[in-house]
Amino acid sequence: MTTVTTFVWFDHEAEQAAEFYVGLLPGSRVTGITRTPDGAPFVISTELAGHPVTLMNGGPGHPFTDAISLQVTVEGQAEVDRLWSALTAEGTPGPCGWLTDRYGLSWQIVPTELPTLLTGPQAPAVSAALRTMTKIDLETLRAARTPG
Repeated sequence: MTTVTTFVWFDHEAEQAAEFYVGLLPGSRVTGITRTPDGAPFVISTELAGHPVTLMNGGPGHPFTDAISLQVTVEGQAEVDRLWSALTAEGTPGPCGWLTDRYGLSWQIVPTELPTLLTGPQAPAVSAALRTMTKIDLETLRAARTPG
């Protein structure tokens, strides 16, 4: 059987990041920790909302960029707001629902309704509204979809 696992290289905060992510995303857990001979965490295996993600303390020299991100699709504005608030605490908001967390990892917080809002004849208006946002605001996008 073939599987795909997201693998993320941290300088030295992989265990802290794993604990933060697991506590934040429902249906998440740490599934294993491999330690170095001196007991330091080296590889932390997790499931984030059921998706396997491995975090490693590999040392410096491999910084994150926004060229790759973890996309979390959620139901409703309240969950967008909750995750956005938690992940941008000590992090940085980005455009169109993207952000960088306190560890430097990029995320996209996307409501399940977004693909529907971005289809049909009003898609250009919704897309234009989306491009003005950091955190996605569903009410504003819904308003952009309604001709007026």
